[in-house]
Amino acid sequence: MFYIIMDIQKNWHIIKRHFNKSFRSNFYVSIASVNENNEPDVTPVGSLFLNHDQSGFYFEKYPVTLPKNAETNRNICVLAVNSSLWLWLKSLIRGRFNSYPGVKLYGKLGEKRLAGDREIGKLKRRMKQTKGTKGNKYLWGDMQYVRDIKFTKAEKINLGKMTLNI
Repeated sequence: MFYIIMDIQKNWHIIKRHFNKSFRSNFYVSIASVNENNEPDVTPVGSLFLNHDQSGFYFEKYPVTLPKNAETNRNICVLAVNSSLWLWLKSLIRGRFNSYPGVKLYGKLGEKRLAGDREIGKLKRRMKQTKGTKGNKYLWGDMQYVRDIKFTKAEKINLGKMTLNI
């Protein structure tokens, strides 16, 4: 498997759609960063949101190593894989994917800041289906801080003939 560079500005709406579908199938994305010893580190994040301008943010309540790594190296890579069983079964039967099974975004982390009403609103809409549960309150009831991300490059997963025409 290897990756093919996408035009991040031209394909941003496709990338956003892919990330939304991936979140629905996985409930998280993987964010890779580099620690102070130049070693890779991957953090699962369930609160990443993409904006309209090749940027995004995530709520920084649970990630520990990601903000620590940002102190010495702000470069990150986000991987979103659509793990929908239906997508994969259809694609395996057809012998091809109709949409990207995975996309990587490269970017730089910004500063941690207080979340605004817009960010809190997006989180509440995403977690709406779990609103009455104890877990919702425990996990997402006190999200106060976000960290912005500016994305500079995008790549789609290439699975040979299965992704040849997308």
